[in-house]
Amino acid sequence: MEKVDLERYEITGRLGSGADYEVRAAIDRETGQQVAIKRPVPQAISRNQHAAIEARTEKILQAYQEVGNSTPLISPILGYTEPATHDGFFGDELGQEYQVMVEERARGIPLLGDMMSKFKGIPIGAGQNLFPLFPLVQTSSVPAHPVHNQLLDLEEVFLKGGYVLLDLRPQNIFYQPGNGQMVVIDFGALAKLDGEAPRGRPPFDVNDACLEILKFYTTPSEPPTESSGYRDPRGIRPIVNIGQELDEMARDLAECPPLVADAGTAILDKVRTRSYTGYSQFRADLTSYLDRIAERNAAMANAAEASQAWLEAAQWLKEDYWRGFLFDPDIEMAGYVVSGYVV
Repeated sequence: MEKVDLERYEITGRLGSGADYEVRAAIDRETGQQVAIKRPVPQAISRNQHAAIEARTEKILQAYQEVGNSTPLISPILGYTEPATHDGFFGDELGQEYQVMVEERARGIPLLGDMMSKFKGIPIGAGQNLFPLFPLVQTSSVPAHPVHNQLLDLEEVFLKGGYVLLDLRPQNIFYQPGNGQMVVIDFGALAKLDGEAPRGRPPFDVNDACLEILKFYTTPSEPPTESSGYRDPRGIRPIVNIGQELDEMARDLAECPPLVADAGTAILDKVRTRSYTGYSQFRADLTSYLDRIAERNAAMANAAEASQAWLEAAQWLKEDYWRGFLFDPDIEMAGYVVSGYVV
């Protein structure tokens, strides 16, 4: 990771925009490498309200040097700029200084597309629903529960470095359905294990990360029987009140068969009492819970109808929006077959 001159890059398109960052696709003129150019959202810059985002950028750069560059599960940061005005490069007139990060373009699709695209009719929740939440159709080349296990692998890396990695929402995860590989593109929400406790709650620890994985990447709900049920993301608002989140999950579990409810409740009880001290026991409990859900889904009377809805929703990944990422659906989805039907 080094300081870079943005003039070596040629912007080729827009990849998306979140609460903090805008991301552009670009080509490195020196190497031909495809990269992602990330800066604070222009609205915040123009109002000189981007100080918190700049602090997040500094935290990301520091944590990447300490821990992030040791794992392939973090999208490589290739370089960064000094704080400066970059109006000429981006073709605007914001008139404020800010830092820019240059990252390797992540392969695959975001598990949650950017919210602006939702208003254009894009089914931005397709990735989250099709793969971690309702993996009804699978390929033999991908192991069970790939997103969950890789998230836990990543958490273990950061835990060894003294951090709990938070805010791993689906918009921060790129996923390749063909091989089950994922990569995180934003890891700025970090909590040090010896950090001060936020007001009104215990200090951050592994239980907070476990709760996020439960919230964003699991659901006890039965799979949709119509493709429309795969369009919108689920449970993506940030966790504000731990007790409230756990109570909501408990209510949803109460409507499930006993084997699913018992497996899920056991996890909630441990998170509520902050009993997890590492990720190995949570991984075992989570695997059991996900396996019980998969067994329930396979035994449903309308399992065939649900699988057909999955296949119909998977066809959306052939649309231009998803092809705008480093993603070829014809190759990535070739292994997803049901009764001779190829996605």
